[in-house]
Amino acid sequence: MSSLWEYLIIALALLVVIVGGAVVLLHGRGGRTKELPGRESTPQGTRPPGAGGGAGTDDDGGVATLPRPGPTTVEPEAPVEPTTLPEPEPTPTLERPEAAAGRLQRLRARLARSNTALGKGLLALLSRGELDEEAWEEVEDTLLTSDLGVEATTELVDSLRTQVKVEGTRDEATVRRWLRSDLLTLVDPSMDRSVAASRVGTRPAVVMVVGVNGTGKTTTVGKLARVLVAEDKDVVLGAADTFRAAAADQLETWGARVGVPTVRSDRDGADPASVAFDAVRTGIEVEADVVLIDTAGRLHTKVGLMDELGKVKRVVEKQSPIDEVLLVLDATTGQNGLRQAEVFSEVVGITGVVLTKLDGTAKGGIVVAIQRKLGVPVKLVGLGEGPDDLAPFDPEAFVDAIVG
Repeated sequence: MSSLWEYLIIALALLVVIVGGAVVLLHGRGGRTKELPGRESTPQGTRPPGAGGGAGTDDDGGVATLPRPGPTTVEPEAPVEPTTLPEPEPTPTLERPEAAAGRLQRLRARLARSNTALGKGLLALLSRGELDEEAWEEVEDTLLTSDLGVEATTELVDSLRTQVKVEGTRDEATVRRWLRSDLLTLVDPSMDRSVAASRVGTRPAVVMVVGVNGTGKTTTVGKLARVLVAEDKDVVLGAADTFRAAAADQLETWGARVGVPTVRSDRDGADPASVAFDAVRTGIEVEADVVLIDTAGRLHTKVGLMDELGKVKRVVEKQSPIDEVLLVLDATTGQNGLRQAEVFSEVVGITGVVLTKLDGTAKGGIVVAIQRKLGVPVKLVGLGEGPDDLAPFDPEAFVDAIVG
């Protein structure tokens, strides 16, 4: 057995020698290993960055050590500014107009001051000890100066002369009572002074407001809207004054203050009849109680402009009757306003009168003259610049303000 192990050990030693010699022989040829086709050789000792025996290994077949990545620099995010929402526009506070019922009573003192010359002048004359013809002429002059008109003045003087002759008394209280009674008869409290402002069947009432330039027509429409809103009416405004650039803006401002919509054109100089037609159509659609149509001021002597006013009325009447045509007159114009009233009445058929600036004149007699000339009542009076200084005309309060 021992000899057998000796032979095996010798054989293994020879095998190791033979293999080692073969390896030395192979490396000794040319000094390099045979390269595989298609692969470039790389000089020993050099290696381009990233080269190796394969992805993830080194040249000796070991696991390659990848370079440690450098520290990553994270750019700080820019601070996000909070989104600022626009502040909502404050909801305008709607005004609650003063009730119209007591306005003329509240403004009676103002009216009385404006008519002091008429009332006190007459009382002073009539209370004289002797009323001769010269005194009666002074009474007539005072009445004519107040724009009462010749016919009404003659009637009033004749009535007073008769009462003085019959009664034979001239004390101030008695004369005041006579004067009040006769003036009230001339003003005629029996006339219907209501303004059409309630729905008629399935449509709104339609009110058209006309007048010459400078009478305060647009302002009057705005104030009238306040009167009606105070009576809980649903109102629509129509800005058919398309010639004056600021008229529609002015009317829209009046309406916005009390929550009333305004129908207007987007351009200046638009057809006023078209705007008026649209306003009435809107009033029908929203089931309003009344539509107020503001028209452009025009001189009664301008035939073309008056014809255009007639066209506005005709166009509106194609879809709805016009229930009211209010003529705005400046009380300070006196008798000159009568001719204006006549022409407007011929063209559009006046149904009522609004007297503005009545607080600025002692010519209260114009009320009687206008009513007699047109056969229509004074329905509203303007007694100041305030938004609620338009009042329904009250004949008794008016006469009381004159005679004191």
